[in-house]
Amino acid sequence: MTSSRLPGRPWPFLLKYVRARRWQFAGLALLVVGAGSCAVAVQYGMKLIVDAMAQADRQTAAVWPPLGMFLSLIALENILWRCSGWLGCRVIVATGVDIRVDLFEHLIGHPMRYFARHMAGSLSSRITATAGSTGAILSRLVWNISPPAVDFIGAVVVLTLVDYHMALALIAFVAVVAAIIIGFGIRGRPLHRAYGREAASVGGELVDTVSNVWTIKAFSSRERERERLAGAFGVEAQAQRKSWMYLEKARVIHDVCLWAMAGIMLTWAIHSWQAAAISAGDVVLVSALTFRILHGSRDLALALVETSQEYGVVAEMLEVIGERHAFSDNPGASSIRPREGRIEFRGVWFRYPEGEPLFKGLDLVIPAGQKLGLAGPSGSGKSTLLALIQRLDDVQQGQVLIDGTLVTQMRQDSLREGIAAVPQDINLFHRSVMENIRYSRPEASDEEVYVAARHARCDDFIRQLRHGYDTIIGERGITLSGGQRQRLAIARAFLKDAPVLLLDEATSALDTQSERAVQHALQDLIQGRTVIAVAHRLSTLASFDRIVMLVDGAIVEDGSPEALLGRDSLFRSLWQAQSDLRQASAY
Repeated sequence: MTSSRLPGRPWPFLLKYVRARRWQFAGLALLVVGAGSCAVAVQYGMKLIVDAMAQADRQTAAVWPPLGMFLSLIALENILWRCSGWLGCRVIVATGVDIRVDLFEHLIGHPMRYFARHMAGSLSSRITATAGSTGAILSRLVWNISPPAVDFIGAVVVLTLVDYHMALALIAFVAVVAAIIIGFGIRGRPLHRAYGREAASVGGELVDTVSNVWTIKAFSSRERERERLAGAFGVEAQAQRKSWMYLEKARVIHDVCLWAMAGIMLTWAIHSWQAAAISAGDVVLVSALTFRILHGSRDLALALVETSQEYGVVAEMLEVIGERHAFSDNPGASSIRPREGRIEFRGVWFRYPEGEPLFKGLDLVIPAGQKLGLAGPSGSGKSTLLALIQRLDDVQQGQVLIDGTLVTQMRQDSLREGIAAVPQDINLFHRSVMENIRYSRPEASDEEVYVAARHARCDDFIRQLRHGYDTIIGERGITLSGGQRQRLAIARAFLKDAPVLLLDEATSALDTQSERAVQHALQDLIQGRTVIAVAHRLSTLASFDRIVMLVDGAIVEDGSPEALLGRDSLFRSLWQAQSDLRQASAY
């Protein structure tokens, strides 16, 4: 696995992937330099042919050797270009794969609150756009920037043989033009980055809208959403136009400069020929090289400015996806996983960014095998406590331990291997039922999956699906009911067979019949494990060993359900209120 640390700036980011395949890129560079050198040598071959043809005796003119060299160089140039295309296709495409994998790995290393700030569609579009932009930058470096550079160096060498003053003039011209174009391109970076930012934002908006198509239909808002997206597309288009027109301005400046250079060089060459300082072949050579540099530098200027545009996309991505992780595996973290399930909170302080502290010195011990229910008002810290156990967030002060080991001393993946979780909002993949259940333990056999499904009371409805366990259940399990999704999540937890089980409102959104089926499945699941369950319906915690009531991040009550119901307590008052509500709804 590659390191999840990404360079903070675009060029180090690109160089990281070039170095990863340094020999392939070196071979690619040699092929391009060789092909460009052949292209310059072809012009010199044409000079030799013209000089030979200028001899008085046409019958004895030595035109065949230079013609043979001319044709051989053309053939070699074509072979080298095709080889560079073959190698470039493999190395640049493979680099794009590496980039997407590394960005995905870095992305999922962010804490959950990061994903609450960014739309999933925007993040995924940034990953795709970055891979595309990196491929475009590398392709332009290889086929649009390197060849004109080789042409220029070759032209300087060849013109030195004709008249070194011309070579010096060519160097001066190109230096001035390059400085103008590069400076112009750098000033345009904010426009290109703004376009990249708007494109990513619109991509996220589009995915978010499509994923909520039911809501759009239910509230008759198709026209409203169309107008909103049209406005967003218009903002993106305006940013794209500004970026595009900046490129056009760069092209105009370049064309004017190169027109002046071509006119001066050709006029100079013709005057030198009239003065018998150079041959007719030399004039042809100067003409050919001048126009080759003219056209090549046009491609070069365009490539440099467009590369600056793609550079802006990479830079914008690094600002969002590439930001440093809030926390990561500590150096020397071990691969041990929870075995018994004893959980301790020692003097834990925690706050979310830009918020007041939630936990202020929280102390809590949960013995291995205990069934603990968490209850309290919304925002009291119940789900946050579960997140800290899984190290989906890190405490600012204090310690969280499992089986006597700090969670910060365990690798995150190893820690979570010993924890099974059944959330309220079930996350299922657009894959088969079998793949979704087996996700918790990929090496499990089919029979083990069937056993887990039977324990979770979902084997019957699965076999009634069109393709049984091979049925594709749609994005986020949309083809299943809420109760069916919950039971698949329970089957996944059964299959994982972890010593710690976390239940976060696992039945609150279900109808009575679905809740009854899920409750039966949960009763089997919680046996022999350390269980921490968050529930607003306090009746679901009646059989638990212990209830902890949280208010504003502080433990205000702690005891068995019987003990809390036997005295004047917050738990008792909430229990009574829910009982009255159930009785009222029965009438």
